[in-house]
Amino acid sequence: MSLEELIAQADARGLAASGLACSDRCVSLLVEDDELLRPLWAHLVDDSDWSESLAKVRAALGAGEPGPCSGSGADEAAGVARGMLLSAPAEREGDALREWAEACSSASLRVHRLLDPAGGEGVDEELPLVAAELGRQTVVLQLLAEHGPQGLRRALDVSGEGRRVLRAVVSRRARAQA
Repeated sequence: MSLEELIAQADARGLAASGLACSDRCVSLLVEDDELLRPLWAHLVDDSDWSESLAKVRAALGAGEPGPCSGSGADEAAGVARGMLLSAPAEREGDALREWAEACSSASLRVHRLLDPAGGEGVDEELPLVAAELGRQTVVLQLLAEHGPQGLRRALDVSGEGRRVLRAVVSRRARAQA
């Protein structure tokens, strides 16, 4: 099943987990705190309201909209990542949630395309970083579809792995530019 089909068939928890996972993999472009989004994951586990924790995340990222990109791939990628988290709906239901999950999927792929060592040129499946992100997004949605709330722990692990990979790519880019 394609990524688009998985998103179309996902329930509210799956959509929220999908958007959160995409955001989680990219958050290291913004902050060094790997635990920043952990409370949002906890709200998915117990199916509680995440609006207060979401407000805290937004405050930690800064209240303003992402600024204009300076032209560097890393700066643009960070702006895209910030936008994912700032646009998260306070209510985890309805069309806004589905639109957010779809937007996060596209935004996360864009971040990975911008930072891909191959330079972001070519077909997504041929760009190693982008292909891996496509795989992670698919796995997260499959885990939730197959295992329900019990799949959240593994989805969080998948996101953590992706966050570490992206952080390593950014670190290598920084060393190469120094």
